[in-house]
Amino acid sequence: MAYLALAFNALVWGLSWWPFRQFHAAGLHPLWTTALLYSLSLLVIAIGSRGALAELRRSPALWVVMLAAGTSNTCFNWGVATGDVVRVVLLFYLMPLWAVLLARLVLGEQLTALALGRMALALAGAATVLWPEGGGLPLPSSLPDWLGVAGGFAFALNNVMLRREAARDASARALAMFSGGAVVAGLAALALSGSGLSPWPSLPGWLWAIPVAAAALLFFLSNLSLQYGAARLPANVTAVIMLIEVPAAAISALWLGGGSLDGKTAVGGLCILAAALLATLERRPSGH
Repeated sequence: MAYLALAFNALVWGLSWWPFRQFHAAGLHPLWTTALLYSLSLLVIAIGSRGALAELRRSPALWVVMLAAGTSNTCFNWGVATGDVVRVVLLFYLMPLWAVLLARLVLGEQLTALALGRMALALAGAATVLWPEGGGLPLPSSLPDWLGVAGGFAFALNNVMLRREAARDASARALAMFSGGAVVAGLAALALSGSGLSPWPSLPGWLWAIPVAAAALLFFLSNLSLQYGAARLPANVTAVIMLIEVPAAAISALWLGGGSLDGKTAVGGLCILAAALLATLERRPSGH
């Protein structure tokens, strides 16, 4: 069930770029969409488990989960709604690279030769994807690129922390994740709209409440699946299963015009995916 839960989550997120772009085109910036969807989910969790709020307040580790989950969702949704979906998702999936480092720092997992090799392969893939046509340093060249990288790091931190806090009440962990999505995205949306960098939210009519509610339900179930699966599997395994998101996003984006794929991006993307798949050869250290 843990594997299936993570696969469902990955599929939902792989296809999520399309509804976020539809809402954006209708007048709802992806930051406002994220804040709205997670606020609705947060309300359900808060009503259904009142004790979860008390546990969240007294657990600083869950505050880290809240910040990591909120940052990950905010960056990813914003990136795929405004940038090249294929490129953003590939940069997001440098996540296994960050997971190796964070698992070492947070969980005490050992850095093996295979892990170091995967890190080198992932970095080579990222450099290939980011290599500028006219030469120069292979760094993110646009806001969506940076959002993809930052979102992947935050998501790796979220997964590692869920593993670390697996003994905590599931409702408290879910509340932390949904609170993060609502708070981080909401504050970012207020900052952008208040400074005039993005419009205040608006939709053409009340009928749009139906797809918004449907999206809220889908993401609610998706994120519950993530915290269920990530709390029961090693961080490396979680990272690999979540790779289902990459072909789902790439195929749908290429089909529906949400992204492109040139030779450089394809080669770099294969390196990134290969680095993630090599994680299946790792063995979970005893005692963790």
